[in-house]
Amino acid sequence: MRSIAALLFLVAVPNLVFAQEYPSRPVRIIVAYTPGGGTDLAGRVLAKKLGEVWNQQVIVENRPGAGGNIGTDAIAKAAPDGYTLGVAPSTHAIVPALYSKLPFDTIKDFTFVSLIAIGPNILVCHPSVPATTVKELIALAKRRPGQLTFASAGIGATTHLAGEYFKNVAGIDVLHIPYKGSSQAQIDLVGGQVSFMVDSMPSALPKVQANKIRALATTGKKRYAALPNVPTVLESGLQYESISWWGVVGPAGMPQPIVNKLVADVTRVMGQQDVKDILATQGADATSSTPQQFLDWVKQETALYTKIIKDANIRIE
Repeated sequence: MRSIAALLFLVAVPNLVFAQEYPSRPVRIIVAYTPGGGTDLAGRVLAKKLGEVWNQQVIVENRPGAGGNIGTDAIAKAAPDGYTLGVAPSTHAIVPALYSKLPFDTIKDFTFVSLIAIGPNILVCHPSVPATTVKELIALAKRRPGQLTFASAGIGATTHLAGEYFKNVAGIDVLHIPYKGSSQAQIDLVGGQVSFMVDSMPSALPKVQANKIRALATTGKKRYAALPNVPTVLESGLQYESISWWGVVGPAGMPQPIVNKLVADVTRVMGQQDVKDILATQGADATSSTPQQFLDWVKQETALYTKIIKDANIRIE
């Protein structure tokens, strides 16, 4: 019995030491989108705070392209040693139904660590659009079929599907204008080149507060605390909800002691009041979860988006 106990101890010690020493060098967090959007914000807040906890450099690396697939593939194919992580947004649950071929499996090729932020989206329009409510926007679109445009961060992006879903539920004919990232879409929305957008709250809120764009409604079950006077789409009588979320992932096969440490440290960071305050000002709620809860969440969201994509007949080969 003593020999068995000694053997188990010897097996456990390397893992324990491995976790205690991690991270012993800089860690990179891949954001598969351009700077300035919700995913980038979540990644930078997380990187800064983890760097403080670890007393180690944590670098955000933006690797946009192909609807986020380039950066996501880089995460999947990285060494599973905990030194390459990524921020997976809602889009992670979209791509399986959107693309006929992917260089990665959104479930099997990743280690799910923890959710870090959740927030409603927001329906916004350029101030020149003669609509101040959801009902007025729908009525305007029905008077001008095919004339109004809605922007997105790209074909298949969360903002695209949120817009298509709104279009279908509202029964309106509007033209989709895809951009290479949320920040570029917002530039043209602010400039009046497009009519409206269903954007993530972190991306749109600062421009709403600066009166550069008009908030028509938020897309959660209840009003958002930072915008108490802005109603939900549900309040307009339209059965429509849309949320954005972000979580920490790594490549599949990460050592369990490293995963456990990451879960503990991410939970600690996302529970800090200053992190909650930073994300709240950008329209997102800081959160955390177990790896299993995050995985279950992604599977649930994948089923939801698969239906939306099928109903809207969206496909990228």
